[in-house]
Amino acid sequence: MFLFQDVMVDWYQNFKRDLPWRNTRNPYKIWLSEIILQQTRVDQGLPYYEKFISHYPTVFELANADEQEILNDWQGLGYYSRARNLHKTAKEIVALYNGVFPDNYQDLLKLTGIGPYTAAAISSFAFDEVKAVVDGNVYRVLSRFYDIEEAIDSTTGKKNFDKLANELIDSTQPATYNQAIMEFGALQCVPVNPNCEICPLRMQCLSFKNKTIALRPVKTKKTKTTLRYFVYEIKVNKSNKFILEKREGKGIWQGLYQFPLKEFVSQVEKDHYIENLKSDFVSKEYKHILSHQRILATFVLGKMEHSDLNANQIEVRIEDFSDFPVPRLMDKFWEENYAVLMN
Repeated sequence: MFLFQDVMVDWYQNFKRDLPWRNTRNPYKIWLSEIILQQTRVDQGLPYYEKFISHYPTVFELANADEQEILNDWQGLGYYSRARNLHKTAKEIVALYNGVFPDNYQDLLKLTGIGPYTAAAISSFAFDEVKAVVDGNVYRVLSRFYDIEEAIDSTTGKKNFDKLANELIDSTQPATYNQAIMEFGALQCVPVNPNCEICPLRMQCLSFKNKTIALRPVKTKKTKTTLRYFVYEIKVNKSNKFILEKREGKGIWQGLYQFPLKEFVSQVEKDHYIENLKSDFVSKEYKHILSHQRILATFVLGKMEHSDLNANQIEVRIEDFSDFPVPRLMDKFWEENYAVLMN
């Protein structure tokens, strides 16, 4: 007799990756892994997970850490709001719960920075609560297996997929089952060109039967991408110091440091500005993709006779640059041009 749940768990036992957060019931470690892996590949997130566990072994160390220290450790992962929310949630867990995570989905949802997916993951993986974890991988597996045309990004679609996922969950081993279906989507039922010939579900999979694999899951919303045109001005004085400014407000990279920035409304305006600068060095144009934005950035270098600092600016020695959390865009530029800047 075919049982979807049994197939998932059997496949998982044979093909799962050995990952450290799967070998623990510690809700702190599970929570940390889930936040790090949001919009991040496992191979990229793993060293960050190990770093955070080493630097902040418990929620108390994380709560008591300085935000800049956390942002430094997060550097390179992107979506820095995750790091700031991680810090806020840790403080809340320490202040309100004495460092003890709630052991159920509903109470976990009350915590700042923990949404339905993360609450389900913690309650299931740490406490074996029978609550389905629904991520992009789960959406894809279910939409293909049942050949569902309903959009996963619609209000009713999200509600119906959540209902279906919770009807399917194996109540005898919810943590293992949840890990299994997520891993199946990550490794077997992949977004593009899945190898259906070796899939253990193919004989029952309606999308395989109906040849609609490439059409599932369905999405209705298309993300509008905004183009932004940046010029970073690096001015070095006679003491080999330059200005960094801290980004404020609620926009991208809040709390990170950057070279003084000018933003333009078009490529033409940006190029015209650069042409009129007396700069010793003009970098290539760096392209940086965010979820809703595409940034085209150029770095220019010049001498600084004296510095008039704004309230959010500081003078920094070139050799101390790595002590400050900066966007990955700036970090990449620095890696490629450090020798030029030191001369």
